[in-house]
Amino acid sequence: MKYLQHNREIELIPEDDFDLEKIFECGQCFRWNKNENGDYIGVAMGKAAKIRQENDRIFISGSADDFNNIWFDYFDLGKNYSQIRKSLCVDDYMRDATEYGKGIRILNQDRWEALCSFIISQCNNIPRIKKIVEALCSHFGDETELEGNIYHTFPFAERVAKLTVSDLAPLRCGYRAPYIIGAAQAVDSGKLDLEALSSTTLDEARNALKTLNGVGDKVANCAILFSLRIEDAFPIDVWMKKAINEHYNGKLDTGIFGGHSGLAQQYMFYYQRKY
Repeated sequence: MKYLQHNREIELIPEDDFDLEKIFECGQCFRWNKNENGDYIGVAMGKAAKIRQENDRIFISGSADDFNNIWFDYFDLGKNYSQIRKSLCVDDYMRDATEYGKGIRILNQDRWEALCSFIISQCNNIPRIKKIVEALCSHFGDETELEGNIYHTFPFAERVAKLTVSDLAPLRCGYRAPYIIGAAQAVDSGKLDLEALSSTTLDEARNALKTLNGVGDKVANCAILFSLRIEDAFPIDVWMKKAINEHYNGKLDTGIFGGHSGLAQQYMFYYQRKY
């Protein structure tokens, strides 16, 4: 991956699939927002950043150290998505879906943030998910600055574990509040070791996550795919059920995707919602 260092940002020259809008708008993350100039501003891995795209050129605020230590891994830049995408063209539908979603990448997100965010996501729409997540960060996260503006990091599990349902009332997260606190307490105590789960199988990771109250298959699979780097996780929601029913007669063997079913799911999800 080639990049050039400018005064206050890194110019990234991707060698294959990279589209900011598709990456940030495909339902895998909730803290990146587009401003009036079309730039994305968000906080990830404890760092606030502005990311903009001009044709095939990507500009990320910060230093070369920020890029090497945070963004290279976060955007999964060591992987050839073009090659994987072509391998997923197993039928006419997937050829259309992968072409439409060309540019999507799976983000390697903070494990606790992904788990907590997808607990919040259940039975929820994306605008409201983002609002609740942002409220959680502004109330309990640490301040971080970008271009003179103050943003907030995602609060550590240790801090959330000490909160009460009443403390979370301003978030208006409803029945999810005890699930958030329970998950934080499990992570903080070490009962649930998210780092260790990244070295297990899909079934082992999913079963461990499902011991938490409020975590079923869909939330577990999302947390696994977007933070544990287990690439055959395949989250299924109403959009995916519709896609499977319409194009695979209600039954889909994800083994046809050769270990990259998680990325195939993202193409399908993005295509089903947009086309």
